[in-house]
Amino acid sequence: MDHSRITYIVGRYLEKALTEAERQELEQMLRDPACNEALLAAFDEQAGELDMSAAPDDKLLPILHAALASDRPPLRVASRRRWRWIAAAGVLALVAGGYFWLSSQTATKMEVVEQRDIAPGKQGAVLTLADGSEVVLDSLGNGTIARQNGAQVVLSGAQLSYQASGDPAAAVAYNTITTPNGRQFRITLSDGTQVWLNAASSLRYPTAFSGGQRSVEVRGEAYFEVAPDPRKPFLVNIHNKADIRVLGTHFNVNAYDNETNIAATLLEGSVRVSTRATGSSPAAEAALQPGQQALISHSAGSNAIRVNDEADTESAVAWKDGLFSFEGVAFADIMRQLERWYDIQVIYENGVPDIEFEGAMTRDVSLNGLLTILGRSGIQFRLEGRTLIVLHGRRP
Repeated sequence: MDHSRITYIVGRYLEKALTEAERQELEQMLRDPACNEALLAAFDEQAGELDMSAAPDDKLLPILHAALASDRPPLRVASRRRWRWIAAAGVLALVAGGYFWLSSQTATKMEVVEQRDIAPGKQGAVLTLADGSEVVLDSLGNGTIARQNGAQVVLSGAQLSYQASGDPAAAVAYNTITTPNGRQFRITLSDGTQVWLNAASSLRYPTAFSGGQRSVEVRGEAYFEVAPDPRKPFLVNIHNKADIRVLGTHFNVNAYDNETNIAATLLEGSVRVSTRATGSSPAAEAALQPGQQALISHSAGSNAIRVNDEADTESAVAWKDGLFSFEGVAFADIMRQLERWYDIQVIYENGVPDIEFEGAMTRDVSLNGLLTILGRSGIQFRLEGRTLIVLHGRRP
């Protein structure tokens, strides 16, 4: 295949100028192992100079963006026998046909088993108002959806915001926003604090803050950018087990029930994390600086706080930026991420594979596309409805 022709076709694709004949030619190139290296080189060279926000809107661009805009290494499997391959720029999702091509150092083709695919998660949430009524935000258009206790609740795109209405506030009213599996959402609270909710999470908060502090409750995972207010500290209640106290800062809280630890990761500013005394276990407290992470075990009666001084902050907030972070993550931890994002259940036929991955992958890809990448490690999968069965695990 003529390398100059490959470069030309890739350029036409990135310019969103492909004719139907050229699109078919690109698809043929993607199926031809001989074109693999030249295709990757062309995408790396040309996409790096492209304004990705103005690029073609299809499945390929999020994958390219994840590889080309990230400083992370390509996805690889870490174990006694090391595998390495390009995970993002190397997986070229064809617009027609639903085939996937996995680029590796040996240019080996990965076949996707025929099965019903599952789309990735998307923006959406359920808002529970103070009177108990529920509003499914996925199905609403932009505009004011409620007026409550001195606040106007406005939906704009995939973001909910609370704005002062000018009416005098009555008693404090609390709302709860919940993201089911396969959904995430963003909300701006009445003080200007912005909160991103990951899948299977919830945030309980007042429609308007009053008194000497700003208090919210979180379950699951959330990223906070707290609006500074030295007069009113911001308090985050985590499962009634721990609290985070801040004035104005950026941090992530991962507090899923099925994870080993509650993890609070600080990106900017400073926070104070404290646990609550239970029985014979005294309360504990730790102050965090940027780059640190507080870990609190979910185990009953364990209130100790362990501080990680070299936290991977990029991995902690990768979900907010549209990525799965597999950096040093155990296989079972990855599967829990997939359960929440694709709304599936994972079961293991032969136990949990003893394997770790590194790198990052876009979340804007179908389940089959992601399994194609993970399958390069030797793991095999079968999808039955919304149950993902891990068939075989490669052992050391």
